[in-house]
Amino acid sequence: MIKNTNIKRFLISFLTCIAILASLTGCAGGAGSSGSSAGAGVKIFYTTPVLDDFKELLMNAIVDSGKKAGASVTVGEPCASVDDQVAQIRSAASSGYDIIICNPIDSETVLQMEVAAGDLSVIFTNAQPEEDKLEADKYMYVGSNENDAATFQAEYVWNKLGKPSKMNAVILSGQPGHPAAVARTKGVKDYFKSKNVDVTYVFNDSAYWDTDKAYDAFKVFLKTGQSYDAVICNNDSMAIGVVKAMKDLGIDTSKIPVVGVDATDGGCDSIREGGMQFTVYQSAVGQGKAAIDLSIALVKKGSSAGVEGVTEDSLYVWVPYVPVDKSNVNSFK
Repeated sequence: MIKNTNIKRFLISFLTCIAILASLTGCAGGAGSSGSSAGAGVKIFYTTPVLDDFKELLMNAIVDSGKKAGASVTVGEPCASVDDQVAQIRSAASSGYDIIICNPIDSETVLQMEVAAGDLSVIFTNAQPEEDKLEADKYMYVGSNENDAATFQAEYVWNKLGKPSKMNAVILSGQPGHPAAVARTKGVKDYFKSKNVDVTYVFNDSAYWDTDKAYDAFKVFLKTGQSYDAVICNNDSMAIGVVKAMKDLGIDTSKIPVVGVDATDGGCDSIREGGMQFTVYQSAVGQGKAAIDLSIALVKKGSSAGVEGVTEDSLYVWVPYVPVDKSNVNSFK
């Protein structure tokens, strides 16, 4: 478990120094004259699924970090299918790139991505593969530990409600089978079990990370007439949808904790406006920088040794989550 106090202190200080990311939609070249030269000569290809809020932030962060490091980063057209992504990686592998960063459409198909990459190393991000699909200093994962996000959510809700021994909860999950959706949902339930809280999950459905789907799903739940003490969502977009439904129906959002993950601009605005009460900052900037740092290390040294956040087994680079509520939300703009 991460120690929140130290993480908050470090990340909040760090965030105040980060420049606003430029909005990018296509391909990017090397760094400008003001950037580092650590990645000079390194050619990176990035492949991503169709974008949502966080995936776009991550894509922009990877391109921006590549520029700052002096590396050349090319972004492929967002892929709508696994076949498209495999074809894109195969093409990149034969086009002179040194390494591939892949946000996989389906983490169950990463072996196909590795085969398509040929001799190139692949850094996965955002959708965590099973550990047996990773290989030290060859096929690695950069991301944030989903169990920590879930623990922070459940801990906040439990404390906010006065540490009850019994409660009713609504959970809205992301895409079915997505590693983050599975881990975040399981982590919430595991936390309550660890505290011996008797939780009745009066509604547990998928809203596919989407605001409109969450809005509709929550309205369907309300028609059942069941009582609920909190709404726990796998991401901010869904939490925003729940808050919108509550406001449209005249439900006081200050009385029911609605929590998300990612600390997107919309999520933070909702907290400031008294809608959502809590989220967890997943640093797209931190993940993008870590993916670039790792890419340069693997290409130039053949090793992840010395990369910040790398695990002893050289399979993962972890970027910590940070809890966000009204007390610190203005540090996340």
